[in-house]
Amino acid sequence: MQAPSVGGVMLPRGNGQAVRLSRGASLTDFAEKINANPASLVGVMMNLGEMVTATQSVPDETLRLLADEMNFVLEIVSPEEEDRELLESFDIEFGEDEGGEEALVSRPPVVTVMGHVDHGKTRLLDAIRKTNVVAGEAGGITQHIGAYQVGAEVNGEDRRITFIDTPGHEAFTAMRARGAKSTDIAILVVAANDGVMPQTIEALNHAKAAEVPIVVAVNKIDVEGADPTKVRGQLTEFGLVAEEYGGDTMFVDISAKQGLNIEALLEAVVLTADASLDLRANPEQDAQGIAIESHLDRGRGAVSTVLVQRGTLRIGDTVVVGDAYGRVRAMLDDNGQNVQEAGPSTPVLVLGLTNVPGAGDNLLVVDEDRTARQIAEKRAARERNANFARKGVRFSLENLDEALKAGLVQELNLIIKGDASGSVEALESSLLQLDVGEEVDIRILHRGVGAVTESDINLATGSDAIVIGFNVRAAGRAEQMAEREGVDVRYYSVIYQAIEEIEAALKGMLKPEYEEVELGTAEIREIFRSSKLGNIAGVLVRSGEVKRNTKARLLRDGKVIAESLNISGLRRFKDDVTEIREGYEGGINLGNFNDIKIDDVIATYEMREKPRG
Repeated sequence: MQAPSVGGVMLPRGNGQAVRLSRGASLTDFAEKINANPASLVGVMMNLGEMVTATQSVPDETLRLLADEMNFVLEIVSPEEEDRELLESFDIEFGEDEGGEEALVSRPPVVTVMGHVDHGKTRLLDAIRKTNVVAGEAGGITQHIGAYQVGAEVNGEDRRITFIDTPGHEAFTAMRARGAKSTDIAILVVAANDGVMPQTIEALNHAKAAEVPIVVAVNKIDVEGADPTKVRGQLTEFGLVAEEYGGDTMFVDISAKQGLNIEALLEAVVLTADASLDLRANPEQDAQGIAIESHLDRGRGAVSTVLVQRGTLRIGDTVVVGDAYGRVRAMLDDNGQNVQEAGPSTPVLVLGLTNVPGAGDNLLVVDEDRTARQIAEKRAARERNANFARKGVRFSLENLDEALKAGLVQELNLIIKGDASGSVEALESSLLQLDVGEEVDIRILHRGVGAVTESDINLATGSDAIVIGFNVRAAGRAEQMAEREGVDVRYYSVIYQAIEEIEAALKGMLKPEYEEVELGTAEIREIFRSSKLGNIAGVLVRSGEVKRNTKARLLRDGKVIAESLNISGLRRFKDDVTEIREGYEGGINLGNFNDIKIDDVIATYEMREKPRG
């Protein structure tokens, strides 16, 4: 087969040779690897029907198309590999304990509590903390930092356990997605009166995927209708066989509300850790760990709860966490007390970072501030390139037809969240029965009960899925996250409407619907003549706010005189402004339209896409 040529220039042929590129690479990066001119690769892409510049970040699929055309085998480097290669270039080994066996000492197990909503996860965590606060920290001011340590007496010996307390397992899911191992053991909470529920199975699958041992806490044994034996029987079907039935999973019957058997549960965690895990780390090396959760604090700046996994973190250490870096200015434990150092399996709130890292970002101590800044900047640039490339292929129900025709997608990935498991199952079953021809398949990636969470948006982002919320909305920061990542989230309250829209989208019939949203009204009090700008209306804003570059109509005596006008200029006194709020005066210029009179009303509006359902 002959080598492709562009403008008479022969391009190299790969003959099956492998080319390694990072996510979001450009044609220039590709050209460097194969010793070709980037401009000639732009020509090849044009021949393939793709308009791509030499320096823009390109989706993996587009790079594969180019590689196939030139007979190269493209290998996209995973984020974990990219990070390892980046750290190796600075001579840093992440995830390794330094020294031999003699340098390792035992560390506390790290535990995540999982289970179905309303089965008592939060109450159990509260009961564990309360038991400990009463025992040794009475009067201590506690604050939520997303993780904490408790003590347990096992065989006469005082042992420590670290709990990661993150609601809804968003952090657990995000960390698993990024290849970070944060948890040693999972406690699966199951209510004795309800038994195994859909989210119980989901939590169990998360724990199995993470390959962590499971301890089952059978909660609410004090409630009427409680049947711990039934729970043991149900979980046997999912591969969790209780010790008393000849298996190797420890089951503990508890009541978080009454505080019953909490010590026995902690003991079971320690015994499980001793039996199945070798939990040791070197406390003498530079600290390495993982960010559990982070936020922006008004008084303290960027703060992050980090779990130290090996080494010891000290005040004054220079750290890099994901694409954030800085010096550790202060560290607080879960009781709000300042601490000077934190050893393996210790969670602390760290102050002093430049920005807010993500859940699952790795923390490492480096020698110099300059090194930390360089690592953080390279990570940020790499992530930015990957995002640019990814945003190019995101699609919604409206542009699904174009994506199908362009061959960008052969299947529609959906995530369904609803208010009840019955309605979710009914919707899933109806969608899977849709007959839309052979060119596209419908795949349900995940279904669940409850609000649309950041975890759902994470999954949708990574797999180009559309999220359907049936009688539920997005919770917390999920809405902003979906907007930022370009994920299409659809809300419905009627099942047939969801089915009709998705069928219409697959058949290329769906068009976006827009509705007019009134922004504000302004009454004309005075008219100024300008040789350059024409007539300028001196106004008092009566309601809402008037914004520059929005649409407007002119009303005179309640009748519409002119439509589709544009607010092309806004002034307050001598200053150009972008908006004027209710109760304030200012000047409005309507572009070329000059037929205005005192007492006319300017009503401004914008067209917004109408949410469906």
